Amino acid sequence: MPALAPPHPSVPPDQEAPARVLQRFRQVFTAARAHYQQVEKQVGIGGAQVWALGVIASQPGLGVGSLARAMHVHQSTASNLVRALTERNLVAAAREGSDKRAVQLRLLPAGLALLAQVPGPFTGLLPQALDQLDADTLARLQADLTTLIHAMGMADDAPALPIAQL
Repeated sequence: MPALAPPHPSVPPDQEAPARVLQRFRQVFTAARAHYQQVEKQVGIGGAQVWALGVIASQPGLGVGSLARAMHVHQSTASNLVRALTERNLVAAAREGSDKRAVQLRLLPAGLALLAQVPGPFTGLLPQALDQLDADTLARLQADLTTLIHAMGMADDAPALPIAQL
């Protein structure tokens, strides 16, 4: 990681720290957005849909609730992703097994072909990077981001969309 430039002599350090942190947030979101834009340009669907396809490919037969948990999104968000994927004939949703209320998801040949064209991780850069961090770093990030969310006046359970949909 490159070293940060020293604060400008005319700006007190306490005013410089928030600007440096904001710059890091911008870098993270710019990189994530650029990855998702590259994916969409190359394969024609959004990053969240690609992530959903990747999860379904790795766990054939999973349900919408399991997809939501795997992607860390609300079930209604996962349902919307599945609807878009089924409308594009990339995923099949069938009621199989003993519980006919539950829907099982499977990739169709077009979905498999599309995944073969996807550049980079199906999950996106940020989830992949977070998966690579150690437990202590993740715990610090979670605690610090929780503090930030509270400073913004938001509740812990405030709605959150996948970054690919921002």
